[in-house]
Amino acid sequence: MSSINSKARTVSLLTSMLLNASVCTAADDFSIGIIGPVLNRSHYDTALRQAINGTDDENLAFVVVNGIKSAQEACSDDLYLIRKKLFETAKNGLVVSLAGTDWTECKTTAGKSSSMDRLSRLRELFFAEDFSFGASKIPLAHQSAEVKYRSYAENVRWELGPILFATINLPSDNNHFLSAGGRNSEFEDRSVANRNWLRHLVAHAAAHKLDALVLFCDHDPLDPPRSGKQHDGFAQIRKYIEGIASHFSGRILLVHGAPTPLTGSPAGISWHGNLGSLSVPSGWLRLNIAPNSPTPFSVISNEASEIVRNKNQKAAALR
Repeated sequence: MSSINSKARTVSLLTSMLLNASVCTAADDFSIGIIGPVLNRSHYDTALRQAINGTDDENLAFVVVNGIKSAQEACSDDLYLIRKKLFETAKNGLVVSLAGTDWTECKTTAGKSSSMDRLSRLRELFFAEDFSFGASKIPLAHQSAEVKYRSYAENVRWELGPILFATINLPSDNNHFLSAGGRNSEFEDRSVANRNWLRHLVAHAAAHKLDALVLFCDHDPLDPPRSGKQHDGFAQIRKYIEGIASHFSGRILLVHGAPTPLTGSPAGISWHGNLGSLSVPSGWLRLNIAPNSPTPFSVISNEASEIVRNKNQKAAALR
């Protein structure tokens, strides 16, 4: 019986993948939802649920969520599983992009760092499958498919039309660079893996003649540190991204968590040549993508999206 159920699930996932592919090729323009960091950390669960509910009401190709917990919440399996179940209820395909608050500051009951143990657990719980969360399954390719980088399951990629999307683990606490000597093996190994991942993504985009690469990460690697007092943990990856962008014929858009609260309409995309940066505020926003347009990426806040949806609902009721 279990074998039958497994085969049925595989058929269902493949059917969903084919349906998604047909939708993508049928429509040139599409929209995605991006859930930013929750600023009201005392009500993280409620705010996250509200953001997912908001995206459920929209016609979106998929949703990406930046992080699963606040720094104040427990780094426990129980909490991880609660968030996993929440992501599974999403009506749109939902992809997780890890944040530093999910693992970098986790500690044992004795006060020692448990960041590596928690990162491994997150990889097991949230990145073991080749499909997204949510009712609409998005097929994902993991960096961990390459034997040399089998630990880095959180780095995933997927395609929609002529656009390549991917996540990359760049945590907001200075890229988890530790100033104490001899303690930076995680940072150093992940830096090598991230460079390999970026090289792979650009090569894949070029080989398949894709128009753009959209990268989801926790921190903006292009943003230099405000103070010179600490080592810049993003210096190497910033230089590397700028280097690959200079040789890439398409656009590269970095979508990351907002470092400070934003009010009113979300900030637009800041472009420097073909390299763009978009900071996502608390809550969620819609990114409209029109591949055939001279300006293929445009941003709309969730409030504006709700107004449009309400107008459409009223118009439909009057017909």
